[in-house]
Amino acid sequence: MRAVPIDAVLLVSFGGPEKADDVVPFLENVTRGRGIPRERLAEVGQHYFLFGGRSPINDQCRALKAAMEEDLRTDGPNLPVYWGNRNWDPYLSDTLARMRAAGVRRAACLFTSAYASYSGCRQYRENLADALAEVGEGAPELVRLPHYFNRPGFVAPFVDGTADALEHLPAGSRIVFVTHSVPEAMNAASGPEGGRYVAEHRDVATTVATEVAGRTGREAGWDLVYCSRSGPPSQPWLEPDVNDHLAALADQGVPGVAVVPIGFVSDHMEVLYDLDTEARATAGRLGLAFTRVATPGVDPRFVRMVGDLVRERVAAEDGTDGDDGDVGDERDKDPVLTGSLGPTWANCPAGCCRNLRGDRPAACGAD
Repeated sequence: MRAVPIDAVLLVSFGGPEKADDVVPFLENVTRGRGIPRERLAEVGQHYFLFGGRSPINDQCRALKAAMEEDLRTDGPNLPVYWGNRNWDPYLSDTLARMRAAGVRRAACLFTSAYASYSGCRQYRENLADALAEVGEGAPELVRLPHYFNRPGFVAPFVDGTADALEHLPAGSRIVFVTHSVPEAMNAASGPEGGRYVAEHRDVATTVATEVAGRTGREAGWDLVYCSRSGPPSQPWLEPDVNDHLAALADQGVPGVAVVPIGFVSDHMEVLYDLDTEARATAGRLGLAFTRVATPGVDPRFVRMVGDLVRERVAAEDGTDGDDGDVGDERDKDPVLTGSLGPTWANCPAGCCRNLRGDRPAACGAD
């Protein structure tokens, strides 16, 4: 039986404070249930206070939403685009209530995280389930668009930026790919079979480095490193930290680095502080030439890719891609992909990126 047609798109993001008074309440939302005192949150909030208490992430979501709307108006399907956050206004529950009032019955969700992991996927799905329960009867049905780490529209801006960076760095400079660190146990549980978080990042890094070498005729060594660790020292997280790694490279005589934030869709706080501020300062102390490559943001290729994800899903469900319309088949048929990992899933299979603290209801999946 065919499902109700998709009649809207929902941009699902993390959220961030927009003024100094928002910072501690925002961090309380992010850390709810962990018992962290407000004094400690104010300490953590110093990164935000350095920039007037305003994270760039909401402005970036506004820009992406507008670009998505224009793409869908121009090339179809002409669907409304809504935006909701996990941790700050506009909250997911408020957005879903607006969608219900507007008569939306079924929406395709794009997460502002390209990779499989609990924090980058299932936690969003849990928050969507909470929001659906809060809105109650008449809330729209939600389906998730696939992860897009290996789509050319996500990868190509990194290739261009890295190639340009190396052209302006000393010979012998190295590519340092950076993503958000997560607990080792979270990586081990990521994806349906485990280990997917690191595997996907390494797939993108390999693609970018290979394409840059082919374009420039200059093969640079590369590493995958991490930033923004937030767990207790006793808990193993993915390493090395970007600052420790820069020190190790300087000790080896590497003259410069192209820092490529492949874990991030846009230049939000982890990029603005952890890389542009902290890692840049570390490189300066070490005498390393430092260039930070831009994230996709609203690059036209990335925006087009998002539109294509919507178009592929709609086509698969109405049968115009040659499929039989069975929405139980969650893998795209013939997407253009980079790397070696192949097509990814839309709605998540059972056990995917499981919550290590215990099972919770999650939308857009088999469990």
